[in-house]
Amino acid sequence: MTHSSICALSPLDGRYFSKLSKIRPIMSELGYMHRRVQVEVAWFIALSDCGFKEFKPLSPGARTYLLGLVKKFAEPDGKAIKDIEKTTNHDVKAVEYWLKSKFEARPELLAVQEFVHFACTSEDINNTSHALQLKSALHGVLLPTIDSVIAQLRDMAHAFAGVPMLSRTHGQTASPTTVGKEMGNVVVRLLAAQDKMANVALKAKMNGAVGNYNAHLAAWPDFDWEAFSRKVIETPEPLGLGLAFQPYSIQIEPHDYMAELFDAVARTNTILIDLARDIWGYVSLGYFKQELQSGEVGSSTMPHKVNPIDFENAEGNLGLSNAMLRHLSQTLPISRWQRDLTDSTALRNMGVALGYAILAYQSLGTGLSKLKLNEEAIAADLDASWEVLAEPIQTVMRRYGVPHSYEQLKQLTRGHAMTRELMQEFISKLTLPEAEKQRLLALTPASYVGLAAELARRV
Repeated sequence: MTHSSICALSPLDGRYFSKLSKIRPIMSELGYMHRRVQVEVAWFIALSDCGFKEFKPLSPGARTYLLGLVKKFAEPDGKAIKDIEKTTNHDVKAVEYWLKSKFEARPELLAVQEFVHFACTSEDINNTSHALQLKSALHGVLLPTIDSVIAQLRDMAHAFAGVPMLSRTHGQTASPTTVGKEMGNVVVRLLAAQDKMANVALKAKMNGAVGNYNAHLAAWPDFDWEAFSRKVIETPEPLGLGLAFQPYSIQIEPHDYMAELFDAVARTNTILIDLARDIWGYVSLGYFKQELQSGEVGSSTMPHKVNPIDFENAEGNLGLSNAMLRHLSQTLPISRWQRDLTDSTALRNMGVALGYAILAYQSLGTGLSKLKLNEEAIAADLDASWEVLAEPIQTVMRRYGVPHSYEQLKQLTRGHAMTRELMQEFISKLTLPEAEKQRLLALTPASYVGLAAELARRV
């Protein structure tokens, strides 16, 4: 049977298949197999350099060949491993057998084939492979996609730094800000969250069935296996794995770093949910118009509609991502005694959790690129909201000791429609220095923005 995208159970591999082409090779089962082969090869080559008389250093040609198996690993290789797994019913053992099958025409490698997967438990291969997958996904796809959204928001922060806008604390008119400052707020939050993601140490262990190098020491009791393991894990790719060494574990790496990473991604997603909802609201208010797309339909019955679907899609997919990420961060660090398989099936969904996040980031990027600022609507809202000047007026009154300053403005403005004329009439009757009175009379909702423009340009 030929599978098409409309037969996919997950929309990530169906409706949104084309949007996730960058992460699919990394986080798919094929990507997982690729990393397993990489780990087995790195361990095997490193063992040959340990000085064991039973395993002489590999020739340059053998090393090049082995590294080529990793570099050229492709879908037919993955299918061959899956075919072996039908017999072994064990996915890691299938990788080991596949690798050994590649030695058949090479006597040098055939002679030492038993050093493939030597002293390793399956989790020595799996945990390192997962870390390599996350490393590639994080630095190759996730962070660059967030970078793109940050760049768009930063451009908006600078472009609209001086465009005054009414704030709406609690959904009510409030002290003005600028459009750029509101975008700048999100940029600063995202940069901090992104920094947390980027600086999580991606850890790995290669210490045997229960974390004590039992089998290793059975073979060579006098060899420093812990130092060797650290070297393989910390040495940069391709000869090593370029990961952080985890010295203490049970059979599995504890996954605490994964929880830390997934929580950091979820925090980033939450910031972006906040953004998506705010932009949705600004579109609803008419502060932003959306660029029309030729042929696009907003409603099956209402021809006039241009819906903020990109922000709605982003919000929905960010929620899905967070639900999975939080489940992973709460589940993965727990293992009964020295090992249970709860984590194994959950870990296969890392790509799904990250896939929904990346899909959402793309939707946000598309949505932001369609926005057109409606300065007329924003200005009209400001001009209809003179009550927001109650704050600066009563604050200046307080400076000069005018009694009951707050209460006077409360009586004047709360629950009443305010106009320029009413506010200026009130100001003109105040007992204030003439210069201060003139400064307040010149104030408008659009000019009462504090340091907003400067803060926006600084981002």
